Amino acid sequence: MPTPASPGGSEPEATAGGALARCVGDPDRFAREHWGRAPLHRPAADAAGFADLFSLGDVDRILSSTTPRWPAFRLVKDGRQLDPRTYTRPGRVGGQPVDDLADPGLVYEHFHAGATIVLQSLHRFWPPLARLARDLELALTHPVQVNAYVTPPAARGLGVHHDTHDVFVLQVHGRKRWDVHEAGAGPGRRLLETELAPGDCLYIPRRFPHAAWTAATASVHLTVGVVPVTWADVARRAVTAVVEDALSGEPLPVGFAADPAALTAGVAAQLGELRRRLDKLDPGVLAAGAADRFWSSRPPILDGQLQQLLGLEAIGQATVVRRRPGATCRLRRRGDRLEVLLGDRALHMPARLAPAMREVLDRDRLAVADLAGHLDPQSRLVLVRRLVREGLLETVAPA
Repeated sequence: MPTPASPGGSEPEATAGGALARCVGDPDRFAREHWGRAPLHRPAADAAGFADLFSLGDVDRILSSTTPRWPAFRLVKDGRQLDPRTYTRPGRVGGQPVDDLADPGLVYEHFHAGATIVLQSLHRFWPPLARLARDLELALTHPVQVNAYVTPPAARGLGVHHDTHDVFVLQVHGRKRWDVHEAGAGPGRRLLETELAPGDCLYIPRRFPHAAWTAATASVHLTVGVVPVTWADVARRAVTAVVEDALSGEPLPVGFAADPAALTAGVAAQLGELRRRLDKLDPGVLAAGAADRFWSSRPPILDGQLQQLLGLEAIGQATVVRRRPGATCRLRRRGDRLEVLLGDRALHMPARLAPAMREVLDRDRLAVADLAGHLDPQSRLVLVRRLVREGLLETVAPA
């Protein structure tokens, strides 16, 4: 699967399909044969294949030391959600009373009795999973989220169900059995029956019913959910905009329900106007809008940013900087201005800075002085410090 490139620069090496290959092996074959079409089980090349991302010990640390709040975690057993009041307790956070803090003792009791622990949205606060999610997002250009499921031996969490998003199941500890059925109104014929071992990956497209359970060993797996942007999403947004702009907001005539012929003529006239407006839509504009919505919702992962901010004034001509892993950037010329799209914000610069920005994006790393062909010494410092402050660049410690 080709990785989209930034105008004026390429994505960092870590985002060039490496995370996707780690999950599925051959990204191009996956895109052709499996994406949105068919499940895939990829056995581990290495049992420790995902050990750097999450572990059983990490589950303990989160539950016993960080005091998560519901619904950042939940418990399920035999296909149903357990009442959070049976495993949470009241307390105070910042002086404010809350009643949804994890009670580790009760959580462990439920686990011992067969409940599955679900840790939700780990990509929001667990750095290795934040990086994995971003790398997958940049390869797939679809939003990604990550949950962890911790299931005791001889237990079942959720029953046969289907998701409204695609998932990659990454087995990190123990073993778990999976059934995957063909998509349909109910569980169709079984397409896949397998047991995942540590390092294995299972891809399940959305709407394919599936179920999982443990046998002799406990299991920890990561569910990487891919929330797909669909053709229907693009069309729905365009049609909604046309409907709101083209069709009359006036109410139907008095007595419309008693005069079907007049109502039919009115509906025909409105649909005719709608068709005329839809025929004038520019596919290129719609496509650009869909791409912009993705790129404008990928904020930088600001690991270590406090240290970067505290060191801004120390940046000099010899300072070496690099693109932050996972940081996105798109350049757009707008007359005499340059628009720099940075994931969750836009910077506006004079267009004369475009060559310097392209060099920043084209290089794996560079010293501030390397921009001498484009900017004077003070301008180089101002630009680099601004890009560090915005989270696109980070300084590199001397070797």
